[in-house]
Amino acid sequence: MTQELWWYTARASGLVAWVVVTASVVWGLLLSARTLRPSRAAWALDLHRYLGVLAIVLTALHVVAIAFDEWIGFDWDDLLVPYASAWRPAAVVWGIIAMYLLVAVEVTSLMIRWISRALWHAIHLLGFVVFGAVTAHGLMAGTDADEPVMVAFALGAVGLVGFLLVLRVSQAARRRITSETRPAAA
Repeated sequence: MTQELWWYTARASGLVAWVVVTASVVWGLLLSARTLRPSRAAWALDLHRYLGVLAIVLTALHVVAIAFDEWIGFDWDDLLVPYASAWRPAAVVWGIIAMYLLVAVEVTSLMIRWISRALWHAIHLLGFVVFGAVTAHGLMAGTDADEPVMVAFALGAVGLVGFLLVLRVSQAARRRITSETRPAAA
C-alpha cells in the first residue's frame, strides 16, 4: 500500500469508528429505555452487538493504518501506551483510553454468561466514557476536526446522547418512584 492509502485508511476508519461508537451508544440507550417494541428486541440487541464488534474492527484498522503510515511516524508504543507519543499526547491518550475501554466493554459483553450482571452493567456503563473519549480524540487529533461537518456531527452526537441519557435516567427514576409507592400485594 502507498503512504497516501495508509493515511486515508487511518482517517476513514477513525471517522467511521466514531460514527459506529455513537450509533452503538444511541442504540443501547434506545434499547435500555425500552422504546423498541418487544417483538423486535432480539433483532435490536443483535444490531447493538454488531455495532460494538464493528467499532472494535474499525478501531483496530485505524491503529494499524496509523502504525504503517510514516507521515507522523508512530511506533506501536505511541499507539498503545498512554503519553508515549510526543505528537499531541493528550489527544492520543483519549484515543488509547477509548480503545482499551471499548475492548473491556466488548469482552465483558461476550462473557455475560460467566460474570455477574452487576459487574457487566458497571463495565458496560463505560460505553459512555468510550463515546466521550472518542469524541475528544476526534476533535483534538483528527485532521478534519475543524471541518464544519465534523463539528456539526460532534455537537449533534453529544446532544443526542445527552438527551437520550437524561431521558433514560428520568425514566428509571420514574419507575423507581412508581415501584416504591405501589401498594404491596395482599
